[in-house]
Amino acid sequence: MIGEVDIGGVFTPTLLIWGALAFALSLPVRWLLNRLGVYRFVWHRGLFDIALVMLLWTGVAATNAALTFPT
Repeated sequence: MIGEVDIGGVFTPTLLIWGALAFALSLPVRWLLNRLGVYRFVWHRGLFDIALVMLLWTGVAATNAALTFPT
């Protein structure tokens, strides 16, 4: 999917949608990491969480590209 998506008459960039999906996916992952005690080994939790969201965002966008443009 390239371009924009029409949501109720408002054109929304697809990158924003993938970012929102990545953030939503990061919430249970962060909860799980907290329950497992992984954050004890992390120097700066905020930076780690941002990096986690960026990794998930990249994964969501790459999955979308692979499904949209199969080779």
